[in-house]
Parts: sequence; structure tokens; C-alpha cells
Amino acid sequence: MLDDTTVAIAERPGNRRADGYVNVLANPHVGIISMIPGRNETLRINGRARLVRDAPFFDDLVVRGRRPILALLVDIDQIFFHCPKAFMRSQLWEPETWRAEALPSLATLAKAVQDTPETLEELEEHYAPANYSRLLY
Repeated sequence: MLDDTTVAIAERPGNRRADGYVNVLANPHVGIISMIPGRNETLRINGRARLVRDAPFFDDLVVRGRRPILALLVDIDQIFFHCPKAFMRSQLWEPETWRAEALPSLATLAKAVQDTPETLEELEEHYAPANYSRLLY
């Protein structure tokens, strides 16, 4: 929160796709839903977004010595909580109900929906948690 009506979201290393930012440039109206582990309520922010490449507050966004290269600024038009019933019904925050093995791996899904030159094994390595942890910032 930069002030009572502005949120800044730092760009961190990700999948190196700019789809979301292209969308913001074409249509600055955005909606953000925030989830807090263990809480069933979600916070919704609607507003108008713009991209900035540098600002004095970037120094406050440094993580592990890495300053963001971009930030998404959202001027808040509306803010409200969503009803918690969907999270309560889904038992999202109750680990004993999770069945990760019931779904294919991310690598399997990626291979099924994308034309990738990598083998399934290479994708499994790419999407491995240890690899993601190394590339967080």
C-alpha cells in the first residue's frame, strides 16, 4: 500500500510472459483478489492500473537484494470482502482434504496443452519445487 488509495505490486521473475501487462496497456481496469492462508475471506480490489519502470518506492520493494524492474500501480476504485462460503465448502485450507495425486503434474498438463520441444522429463525437472525455489527472486 503506497497510500489509502494506491497499491503497488512489484514484478518478480516469473514465466517471462507479458500477457497480463499487455492486457493492462489495452484495458487498465483490473481486479485483484487476495487470499490469506487460513482465512476464508478474500479481499477484492477493483481499480485502474498502470505500469511504472522506476519510482522512489522501488527501493522499499527490494527482496534478497533484487530491485523490481517494473511495478503495477493500482488506483483503487472499489474494495470489498468476498463471502467465505466457497472456501469453507472446498476445505481449501484443510491439508488433510488435499489429494494432490488426484491431478496430473503441472509438467503433464503443460505437455498436453502446449507445443513444447522439451520432453516430459525435462518439464518435470523445470517445474520441480527446488528449481522454483532457486528462481524466486
